[in-house]
Amino acid sequence: MAREGKNDIFKSERAPAPQQQQSRNISWEVPVEAVPVPSRGSVYPPDSPLHNKELIEIKAMTAKEEDILTSRALIKQGTVISHLIASCLVNKDISVQKMLVGDRNALMVSVRITGYGSDYSAKASCPSCNKESSQSFDLTNLGIKRLQIEPSRHGQNCFDFKLPVSGRLVQFRFLTGEDEEEISTINERKKQLMPDMLLENNVTTRLERSIVSVDGVTDRNEISLFIRSMPALDSRKLRKFIDDNEPGIDMTTEMRCLHCSVTSEISLPMGASFFWPRD
Repeated sequence: MAREGKNDIFKSERAPAPQQQQSRNISWEVPVEAVPVPSRGSVYPPDSPLHNKELIEIKAMTAKEEDILTSRALIKQGTVISHLIASCLVNKDISVQKMLVGDRNALMVSVRITGYGSDYSAKASCPSCNKESSQSFDLTNLGIKRLQIEPSRHGQNCFDFKLPVSGRLVQFRFLTGEDEEEISTINERKKQLMPDMLLENNVTTRLERSIVSVDGVTDRNEISLFIRSMPALDSRKLRKFIDDNEPGIDMTTEMRCLHCSVTSEISLPMGASFFWPRD
């Protein structure tokens, strides 16, 4: 019986001439995944590649994407995740910055799973005893929050809400990746200019980004003045309505405390190890 295996390469005494060598194709076909779009694409205009899209295709993370993750320039700019998602999108016409934060988060979790698997280890605080412990989470168990409310007009990121105290009719929009990056940039600039001041204006900052009009008034200065004087209950109810209805990934999960053994529901902690695993 002829022997087959690795020693077959030693059969000829002299290596063949270069022009006679057959190159081996060692490339790897990168898998493609279809990711559900939490907003169902109903908030994007007809000219957007995301209009009415229920699924978005992404390719699995490769070493190329790891280069993006370790780019100091992108990390400093705060745009590393946007560049990572954009690199994994099959349809390059899609703007990651224009996507709703919730739709981006669905892609972010899926990209992480394709790159490093669904197991995610992080430290979490127990709601019962307040002690921190190392926990392991399965990212595939996270649910999807689908958009349940109808836009004011189909194909627009615009929704209605009547404030309970002032009775004003507010039109708001869900924040996009571009909004989040700009808010982060503004906060960083404020910290550099006023390092000793405690900047706690996230509520008004996010509302200024979210509110499109108040009783039909769209002037940004007037809306900003209204937000700063709106009743606290109006602000709270509007923010809760936005949070409850924002499409995206349901980040709630369970943990069993290693200290008190109580099982609690928590929000998945998003630490550095999410995209930079220790193992």
